[in-house]
Amino acid sequence: MTDVSVALCTHNGARFIGEQIRSICLQSRPPAEIVLSDDASTDDGVAVAQAAWQASRIERPGLDIRLEVLRNATALGVTRNFQQAVSACRSPLIALSDQDDVWDADRLEAMSRVFSARDDLLLLHSDARLIDEAGRDLDRSLFGALGLRASEISCIHEGRAFDVLLRRNLATGATIVFRRELLQRASPFPAEWLHDEWLAVIASITGGVDVLERATIGYRQHAANQVGAPQGSVLRLVRKLWTARGDSHDRRAARARVLCDRLAAEPSPAIAPLQRKANERLSHELARAALPEGRLARLRPVLGELVRGRYARFGYGVRGAVRDLLEPV
Repeated sequence: MTDVSVALCTHNGARFIGEQIRSICLQSRPPAEIVLSDDASTDDGVAVAQAAWQASRIERPGLDIRLEVLRNATALGVTRNFQQAVSACRSPLIALSDQDDVWDADRLEAMSRVFSARDDLLLLHSDARLIDEAGRDLDRSLFGALGLRASEISCIHEGRAFDVLLRRNLATGATIVFRRELLQRASPFPAEWLHDEWLAVIASITGGVDVLERATIGYRQHAANQVGAPQGSVLRLVRKLWTARGDSHDRRAARARVLCDRLAAEPSPAIAPLQRKANERLSHELARAALPEGRLARLRPVLGELVRGRYARFGYGVRGAVRDLLEPV
């Protein structure tokens, strides 16, 4: 099977990083290297990681995993730190890793096997088990928390992940493995996008995204998560209706514009249908960003977007329209 590099980003991760390093090193099919990019930590997380790496080599004699540590004196932030880490990886396959999760023992073996059978595949992601701070199973899955539908899974399997990802991201970075060649198309990562969202949507331009319908990691949920699984509840949905939108529509429009610009640079005529979809998504987000302050005045433009089907194609359907009608500015 093809060699795998692990791009592991840390920031004050001493509490959990030792357990994660051990789960990476003791895989049934270990990676060739771990590139740890530390984002200006003030704790001893890097030393804990190095100690766990050394302990794993003692626990499994003959284990040959290279560990490279990159240290940022000034924090780059999540997206730029991951770009630094993946850019330093040398193997044909790159697995993303958070600092506080725990990998299933066969994660790399299972996901590498899919790549071996699929020359067209650029990026593969999976489900995850949600665990608490102590590593206890919360009896919930990541896909369950995201409300992933069977129709969305089928769409991804059929090579139409772009349509799904244009609506919302379902590829969580901690579960992603991708071919290194994807970096040539995805770099540099734009500031408007998170690294995992951008890698997935760029891979989906060629249909090269698929999903593994099983958990491959324990995805730890705790107060310090920078990005965690959404907590669904009726109360949360009601609260969102009355949460001021601030600049959220502007930010979504900016993201849509970046994607449109990226697609416009693609020379292939086969990209034209995707360009049209991305442009329509941009038009939808610009219409939402331009909604007036008065709720009654919003009714006509919101209904217009609803009738065009854009709320369904690029958001949460009627629920999104209702939120746009009711939310404070």
